[in-house]
Amino acid sequence: MDHARFSAADWLALPFSSRRVERLPYLVIGAGLALFKYAVEVAVFHAFAGRWLTPLEFVNPSFAARAQLLQGTPDWLGWVLFVWSLPFVWIALSMSVRRAASAGQSPWLGAAVLLPLGNLLVVALLALLPDKPAAEVAVPTAAATAPGIFDAAAWRAVGAALAAGMLSFAVGLYGFDSYGAVLFFATPAVMGMVAGFLYNRPVPHSTSATLGLGALVMVAAGGVLVALAFEGLICLVMAVPIVMPLSIAGALLGKWIAEATRAGLAHVTTVVLALPLLAGAESLVTTTPEYEILTTVDVAAPPAAVWRRIVEFPDIPPPEEWFFRAGIACPLRARIEGTGVGAVRHCEFTTGDFVEPITVWDEPRRLAFDVAEQPDPMVELSPWRHVHPPHLVDRSLQSRRGEFRLVDLGDGRTRLEGRTWYVFDIHPQGYWTLWSDISIHAIHRRVLDHIKRLAEADAARDTVTAR
Repeated sequence: MDHARFSAADWLALPFSSRRVERLPYLVIGAGLALFKYAVEVAVFHAFAGRWLTPLEFVNPSFAARAQLLQGTPDWLGWVLFVWSLPFVWIALSMSVRRAASAGQSPWLGAAVLLPLGNLLVVALLALLPDKPAAEVAVPTAAATAPGIFDAAAWRAVGAALAAGMLSFAVGLYGFDSYGAVLFFATPAVMGMVAGFLYNRPVPHSTSATLGLGALVMVAAGGVLVALAFEGLICLVMAVPIVMPLSIAGALLGKWIAEATRAGLAHVTTVVLALPLLAGAESLVTTTPEYEILTTVDVAAPPAAVWRRIVEFPDIPPPEEWFFRAGIACPLRARIEGTGVGAVRHCEFTTGDFVEPITVWDEPRRLAFDVAEQPDPMVELSPWRHVHPPHLVDRSLQSRRGEFRLVDLGDGRTRLEGRTWYVFDIHPQGYWTLWSDISIHAIHRRVLDHIKRLAEADAARDTVTAR
């Protein structure tokens, strides 16, 4: 390719086209986009976090590390940065797949930029490999496009993708105890690529059929996980916004790979086997930050009346919210054994009891407690009676401690604050903590509103009695 005759439009269009990518454009466009992305994020971090983003922090694939860097910034900033990164990820995938093919290598080498930790090495290797003349790059012989999606090739492709996904799920999760980016990002994308690749070899199918196959892979994977009692419907539904687009995009990339090379199944196997190993490596570098959730309510009652009701309270009316009815742990009542520091409060939920030893008893201002025991955070929707995924039993939301603060507003009014500190060892935490924050706020609101009703009724009776 004569790069001197490349127009500005050619350079701009290359990341979004299906043309071969040679070494010079790969270097120039890749480095240019990386520097542009870094410069923008440096400015954003300095503006919102008051600090400079270092190059090492920029390339760190850990979502937990990025979440720590964003502490103290607006909640929406992490999501903006996530959405901002998606076009860059797609360009890196598209150009790396085509770059590997142009270098005479398997395009699966380019697809490895999806894998955290090793992606920088893959990019460096692709930038160093010499170009192969177009005539020397082996490509499949053109064939007519096969119709439809529900043919034998589709079911073979889905079966192979499911096998790859189950291997990554079983070894990564049960072997390395890792609920990380490999599981939620790399695995669905690779499953889609495996399906798209096999579906379009040796006879290509249409783009629309391939995209539909990518969606079918995730539906089938969800069905297998439910059938084997590995997961319930609630968690699978929450995962759909992450895994479904990745599987569909992966299927499209798999189609491109099938149409760009004669690479066989050995290359596919190598990429699949790398997933659980990378999950193990990822588990060694991830961190688990602690999150704080605060909910407040103003009560038309003095602090003394409110205090009596935060220590313990009778049954809360049945919930009307759909998420509590769907199985999210719902608070029912609270009782206490003893008084003062060392007393043990039991907050009863639909899934079991929270056992809360009192650590601060500052009547009527502050009641603080640790969480010594807690039940499962939800009852999963499943055809099976008992579903206990590891993330619910061992790895999900773990409450560490909590407290009630009572702020005297004067005129017989009190501001009641409820706080929970928790950890959530599932990644990407910016996504999963969105759900957990909503759940904890709903739990807080249910308890605080109940305390408000009781305390205001008590205050009204006290006023009548005093008269």
